[in-house]
Formats: sequence, structure tokens, C-alpha cells
Amino acid sequence: MLNLITHDHAIREIQLARPPVNALNLELLQALRKAIDDSVRDDVPGIVLSGAPGLFSAGVDVPALLQRDRAGVREYWREFFALCGALARAPIPLVAAITGHSPAGGAVLALFCDYRVMADGPYRIGLNEVQVGLIVPEAIQLALRRVVGTYRAERLLVAGAMIESADALACGFVDETTAVEQVTTRALRWLDELLALPKHAMLTTRRLARADLANAYADLDALPLDDFVEAFFHPETQATLQALVARLKSKSEK
Repeated sequence: MLNLITHDHAIREIQLARPPVNALNLELLQALRKAIDDSVRDDVPGIVLSGAPGLFSAGVDVPALLQRDRAGVREYWREFFALCGALARAPIPLVAAITGHSPAGGAVLALFCDYRVMADGPYRIGLNEVQVGLIVPEAIQLALRRVVGTYRAERLLVAGAMIESADALACGFVDETTAVEQVTTRALRWLDELLALPKHAMLTTRRLARADLANAYADLDALPLDDFVEAFFHPETQATLQALVARLKSKSEK
């Protein structure tokens, strides 16, 4: 599910490797959180989170999630928020190497990193949850607001907009774009430049700058998880998600 690659200066790349679309099922979420925790424990100086050429992650594995009962859905979303918390509280810098399309949960992972490099071209990124009947919780809305600003975040979230890489760069959703084959290289270069700064000053300033994000995930039990699970089982949400799965199945059979 993951490829762990060690680069110069002991930087660790965590590459999503769950074909065909790197959909985030429970096991992948758990593996990602463990990989981040292990990297911190191993004293890795920084992490690059990457995907496959043309596709970073398709987000939540909706077909698998729809098969779970209420307790199973709660377990899934708690693990998703736990992963967000691990990214938010990580004491080392993280770069998202967005190697292609990155809807919904894939975009969320990128937002919790320090810096985002995205493939140039017709690749799209966005929190399109509303389009598939899901609510975007406050703890995730916060991550987008702090990157693009309050008003722009509102417009993107309410519309469930998916925007191409050039527009994502223009509004600050991503920090730079480059050719798809250069995304990871550029992510590593940015991280190298950051890690060349005086370590104590850089890491302390980083911790202070990201305190709002870390504090939002200081206590997972304080997040309105039960309300979010209840919303997942709303009839409109279930109908919209079932229709999405049917479209995906029809497309794959062609």
C-alpha cells in the first residue's frame, strides 16, 4: 500500500501505492499514520508524500465505506481524522508531491502538509465533498481557510469545486506547479532548502506557525465525530454516494 523511499539527507518519501487510484480505505489510512509516526520516531528530518504519475489519490474509498455499518463508518472517520492529526502535529516538515488528480480526501492530505507541489496540466484538485453529498467538517475547513483565505475557501467548499493546477496555484491552494515527472524532485528540492536553515529556529517557528492546525486536533474525542457519522447516513447523502458508485462501476465496465 505504501512505498518508503530514502533520499539524500535521510529525507523519507512516503508514496501511496494502492492501485488503481490510491483510494483511501481503512488499511491505507492506518498504514499512512504508522509511516508518519515511524518517520518521526526514526528522526527523519522531513517527509515527502507522493502518489502515482497522473493521480495523487482519489480520496475516500467510497464503495468500501458504503459496505460498513454505523460502527464501521465511525471507525473509518475516526482513523481519517487521526491521520489528519498526525500530519497536523508532526514536528517535522512535510511536502505534498501532488502527482496528478487529487479530489476530496487526497486534497485533504495535501492541505495538512507544509508545502504543495502539483503536476502542471489538466489535473484537478479540490474538496468536492458537497458534490457527492458529504459535509466538510470544520476541522478540515480550517485547513483550507489557512491556505487560501476565508472567502476563497467558502466559495470552493460550498460549490465542491475541483480546479485545475493553474487555478490552484493562482489562488494559493498549491505553492508551485511543474511537469508531472518533476513533482517529487521539486518537492525534495524545497525540503532540502528548508532543512538547510538553522534547525532550532526553523522548527520552533514552524511549530508556532502551525499551532492553530495542531490545536484543532489536540483531542480527537472533542471533534464532532458522531454528528459527522450521523450526516453520512442522511438519506440524501446515501443516495448521492450510491449513485456515484453506480457511475464508477458503469465507467469501469466500459
